[in-house]
Amino acid sequence: MMTIVWATLTVNGNYARADAAHPPRKEALEDFARWAKRAGNFVVGRHTFEAFQAEPNRKVDDAGQAFAETEIVVVSASRAELRGATRAAAPAEALAHLERRGHGIALVAGGERLINAFLAEGLVDELVFNIVPVLESEGLRLVLPRDHYEELELLEATDLGGGVGQRRYGLKRRRA
Repeated sequence: MMTIVWATLTVNGNYARADAAHPPRKEALEDFARWAKRAGNFVVGRHTFEAFQAEPNRKVDDAGQAFAETEIVVVSASRAELRGATRAAAPAEALAHLERRGHGIALVAGGERLINAFLAEGLVDELVFNIVPVLESEGLRLVLPRDHYEELELLEATDLGGGVGQRRYGLKRRRA
């Protein structure tokens, strides 16, 4: 299974905040919808999922599920019910679930801890970064475990409009 991390970063490299005071860029949201449709799924952490569900402008079907045609997997240790999603306890469990359901691609979309867990476990094949024209004094960071180093290969560079640039990278060790 191909695992693709999709994230929005600030120009100074922070994992971009997305809250009421710092709403996500329209161009990035539209791009995420395209990637999710292609993959037929996305994987998020519980906090990201709850924020996603609370967003008033999301298209929701009669059952209250956002992205009705898209399978959503939430990685969470919590046993709380997740309306409109499947829960997995760990990244590898989320991937196994999607593979059993016939998906060839898993789209991992946030948050920071979830993406860092996928990176730490060596479960990422590609990274799609949307770089927004913003500088943040503080921010969340995507990091590898201590003493890890990954070389990337630029696969594609795209302008999404509105000053948002996208870079798609492959991990070189996965391509050898």
